[in-house]
Order: sequence, then C-alpha cells, then structure tokens
Amino acid sequence: MSGPRRPDRPIAAHGPAGIVTRSLAAAVDTAVVIAADTVVYWGLCGLLYVWSPRSFRWPQLPTAMIGIIGATTAVVYLTVCWATVGRGYGGSLFGLRVLSVDHRLLGWPHATLRAVCCVLVPIGLLWALISPRRRSLQDVVLRSMVVYDWNRDGPGDLSPATVAAHRPAGR
Repeated sequence: MSGPRRPDRPIAAHGPAGIVTRSLAAAVDTAVVIAADTVVYWGLCGLLYVWSPRSFRWPQLPTAMIGIIGATTAVVYLTVCWATVGRGYGGSLFGLRVLSVDHRLLGWPHATLRAVCCVLVPIGLLWALISPRRRSLQDVVLRSMVVYDWNRDGPGDLSPATVAAHRPAGR
C-alpha cells in the first residue's frame, strides 16, 4: 500500500490516477508493444535468412499492415494484462491498476473491449482532465477506472469502504 509520496500532496492508495501518470504508463506500454513487434520482426527476418541466405531480402510490409499488426499486438497485450493482474508494465512502474467500477479486475470480455477502445481512440484519455473522478472516456463508457495501487501481489482489499477510507479529503 505504500509508494513514493510527495510531502505536500500524498498519493492515496486506490485513489483515482491522474492524466500525467496514466499518460506516462501508456507511453511505457506503447514502448513495450513496439519492442515486442520489433523482436518478432527481427526473429522472422533471421529465420528467413537461415532458410535461404542467398535470396534473402528484408521484408517490406505495407504501412497499413504495420499499423494493423501494432494495434493487434497492443490489444492483445493490454487485454492479457488488464484481465489477469489489472496492469501492464507501465502501470506496474507507476503504481496503477485498471479495475471495474465495483473494484474488481476486468474480466476477459471487458478487458478486450477496453483495450480496443483505448487503442482505437487514445484521445479519450483527455476526458480525465475534466472528469471529477479522473476517468477517461473509455472508463466512463465501459464502467472502469484507473487507480493508484502499489500492491504488487494483486489488487488487495478494494472494497468501496477501503477505497473511500483512502480517498483524499474533498473528493
């Protein structure tokens, strides 16, 4: 439950995550997806070279195909992360967890739908700037939320009473 705290503004355990932290976590997760796609591409190139070194040429994928592969990888990565532990690598680094509004991990269908929406409409995150509960457009539509949670083992006690007890005053 403990994490780094600023003396002037403590971060409440299970309080709603802000847009800066969420954006940084999303940037890290984007880097993970790009790295995974790059490793797979280089691996396939290596196999093609081993298979036929004399006729080897670097594969040239159409731009649209690269976008589709990247988006698919991102959706799979986010779905698996959110459905199993509630966070990707970026969320782990910044102490964030994606939960349903009843404070539970997202199920597979819910995580998949949220991942598709986040990949296709990433600008929806900006809604957290004006949302009193810091929820993105995807969170509002799909009834999810992103909270601070430094517990590495799992979501811990996320009952509404525990969340309310840790919420900063005035929220």
